[in-house]
Amino acid sequence: MKVGDLSTPALLIDADALEHNLTTMARVHPGSRLRPHVKAHKCTSLAAEQRVHGHRSFTCATPREIIGMAAAGLGEDLLLANEVIDHSRLSAMAELQDASLITVAVDSQATIDAAARAGLKHVLIDVNVGLRRCGCKPSDAGHLADQARAKGLVVRGVMGYEGHVMAMPDRVEQRASVREAMEKLVVASLLAGGDIISAGGTDTFDLHDQVTEIQAGTYALMDTWYGNRGHPFRQACFVLATVISAQQDFAVGDAGLKTQGMDHGKPSIEGMKVLGVSDEHITFTSPTAMAVGDRVKVIPAHIDPTMAMHEVAWLVRGDDVIDRWPIDLRGW
Repeated sequence: MKVGDLSTPALLIDADALEHNLTTMARVHPGSRLRPHVKAHKCTSLAAEQRVHGHRSFTCATPREIIGMAAAGLGEDLLLANEVIDHSRLSAMAELQDASLITVAVDSQATIDAAARAGLKHVLIDVNVGLRRCGCKPSDAGHLADQARAKGLVVRGVMGYEGHVMAMPDRVEQRASVREAMEKLVVASLLAGGDIISAGGTDTFDLHDQVTEIQAGTYALMDTWYGNRGHPFRQACFVLATVISAQQDFAVGDAGLKTQGMDHGKPSIEGMKVLGVSDEHITFTSPTAMAVGDRVKVIPAHIDPTMAMHEVAWLVRGDDVIDRWPIDLRGW
């Protein structure tokens, strides 16, 4: 099959760019130094490629991702880096523990109780290092760790996400902000105990020297949000669109809001200007006249929700389609 044979909108993954990204990150953070975040791609086929590059521990955002990764034989060391209190979902994860090491994030007595009641065995204390989302105060990490151990849970360490400093325009300022955030996490680690200090993301992957592992995810496929940040990763994922209307001064493709995440701004098309995106359409201008039936490759602004909108990704090399990867971890 050729790329031109695909119905659109279609999600494309450039095999060579993907390989470059996986190899580049594995050189910087080999083996257990990287815990790839599968929420960025929601695809066990891609996770298997990350394991080929030496990463055997993974970060997940939903119980569905945990269960799917374990079912795919990728459950050697899975972290649910999110608070969950749903008993049925926690219990479903607990049932996998004979074959998989499963760890869940906790940041309160309630989340500790929920994990223990479901029969889970391992936790990380989630610490707020500046992002106003989940996580306890650094000073509370030791107390929560004691509460978890009192419930029979193994506290493997701490985690914290410095999402509030992602995409800062000044890299010097960003480095200082990362250090400040990680100093809070190190204090929490000393209080809580355990061997793991887990943090980070694609935009700060090269700014850490105080943690044991990085939870980067976007690096594998990239998007416009991080693509202009000077990182050594290539754009590997595109939404293929067909021009369905061509006017004198603009053209319209069939890849709208239902095909890509827009919370980080507009997508882009190389060499063209995106004017707007609606439910089913992307409107853009081109330096040369477009015709109905022409194809364009749209670069998503935010890769994570983009992947979650598609059932399948097509692995391509040039004009050749070389594989079909289900996006099998989507949903909850």
